[in-house]
Amino acid sequence: MTNRTVTLTDPQSEKTLELPVVAGSEGDPTIDITRLNPELGYFTYDPGYGTTANCKSDITFIDGASGILRYRGYPIEQLAERSSFMEITFLLLYGELPTASQLRDFQRDITYHTMVHEKVNSFISGFHYDAHPMAILSGVIASMAGFYQQNLDVNNPEHRELAAKRLIAKMPTVAAAAYRHYMGWPSAYPRNSLNYAENFLHMMFSVPAEAYEINPIAAKALDMLLILHADHEQNASTSTVRLVGSTGANPYACVAAGIAALWGPAHGGANEAVLRMLHQIGDVSRVGEFIKRAKDKNDPFRLMGFGHRVYKNFDPRATITRKACHEVLADLGQNDPLLDLAMKLEKIALEDDYFVQRKLYPNVDFYSGIIYKALGIPTTMFTPMFAIGRTVGWVAQWMEQSASPHRIGRPRQIYTGHGERDYIEIDKRD
Repeated sequence: MTNRTVTLTDPQSEKTLELPVVAGSEGDPTIDITRLNPELGYFTYDPGYGTTANCKSDITFIDGASGILRYRGYPIEQLAERSSFMEITFLLLYGELPTASQLRDFQRDITYHTMVHEKVNSFISGFHYDAHPMAILSGVIASMAGFYQQNLDVNNPEHRELAAKRLIAKMPTVAAAAYRHYMGWPSAYPRNSLNYAENFLHMMFSVPAEAYEINPIAAKALDMLLILHADHEQNASTSTVRLVGSTGANPYACVAAGIAALWGPAHGGANEAVLRMLHQIGDVSRVGEFIKRAKDKNDPFRLMGFGHRVYKNFDPRATITRKACHEVLADLGQNDPLLDLAMKLEKIALEDDYFVQRKLYPNVDFYSGIIYKALGIPTTMFTPMFAIGRTVGWVAQWMEQSASPHRIGRPRQIYTGHGERDYIEIDKRD
């Protein structure tokens, strides 16, 4: 908090109002407008909440102009290179990097909760065979409130922590089961000897008929992507989790709502949309044609995976995934025409003045989709992969909000409909 104020004068009433300026530890100063309506009778209009802060948080800091992303103060570049997803999970939940013993105990707790109730598998089997995994994921996670009814007091810190661990542990189990339902395979139980990323790969791809060997390149790449997706400040899905949480709803309902928000192609579904776009282009020889279409404002075609709502510089996560993408493709010896097409598209977009001047750089969704494809993960599982990583941020944000006094979220609107009018009997209407 600072002593700065901004003076607002209403020319109609000639009333003035001193609005305090609130400053965080980093980032742009923010005007506190809570007295604007009670004293001057105005609300503010901010479509998409592009310039509105809806909370205070200690978790994630973004500077879009400078391309900065930090978790609890740690640069994402350092964490992606040197840390692990379980270590980042502890950091986001508790605010500090764990000691060796703390990390060991935390990993044990997460591993303990990876199993799901057998009736969850029965629930999944009730979905149509080709149901999108996100539909299954949101439905199953919401249903977990019915499995853990004795631990749903959101005002109890122990209940909150237990729910957080359950959600983080079970999300990959449910996601993998959703995929296996589509494939017609039996669910694969988790293996406690494997780390988080390895366990997911095992639950996705192992079959009863033969032993499944974890590819260390795939496991390392997946762990890195989970770190990069873990949290991203007040994006649409995280804001949804907080909004639902502000009502006092249970954590499973909150996260299920976050999953639903993430599903949209403008949010978590963007990496899936990237692969659909590449299929639409089809061949390297057609890249120039589609680049031309992307520049035509009258053409509905858009390059998916380019640009970002917050970053007006290169997305720092994209810088990391770009390097990892090229390394993974080289290490796995992939020879996929679609991946060659993606690399050609990337090269043109990074050099073309139209994209450079508009800062339409490839974003994290562009590269993550390519990496997932190289790892053998099907396109319909791309958004569930995002959800697995982002679950950590969702529960960290939910725990932070639940631990402090907060008001129920209630945005206002500008009404543009009819004024008051009288009811007309049906036989008198034209």
